[in-house]
Amino acid sequence: MTSTTPKEILRAKVNLETAQMAWREMQRYFASGAALFVSPELDLVEAAFQMSEDNTLLIGQWMAQGLFGKVTDEQAKIWWDTDASLWTVVVSPWVLVQPVVKSTDS
Repeated sequence: MTSTTPKEILRAKVNLETAQMAWREMQRYFASGAALFVSPELDLVEAAFQMSEDNTLLIGQWMAQGLFGKVTDEQAKIWWDTDASLWTVVVSPWVLVQPVVKSTDS
């Protein structure tokens, strides 16, 4: 019998709370400064988990690398113009957003 740790349970909960949303539906979060960008290079669930754990060291490293941070005006405009769909998850008071990467499988 395997035991599930509290951290595994939290990761599973975060995973279940992710959803795809159109960027245009996210405007109020962007306008209020609550939208945070998560690079497609990162795992959105892991980023949300680290936020919930207040792992400021790792988050700071991601920010320094340009992999995580507030959504910029330029990103917001591109996403608006392209009617982008993003993966989203709430880590109150923040909404983490990550561009949907289209598969190139043929």
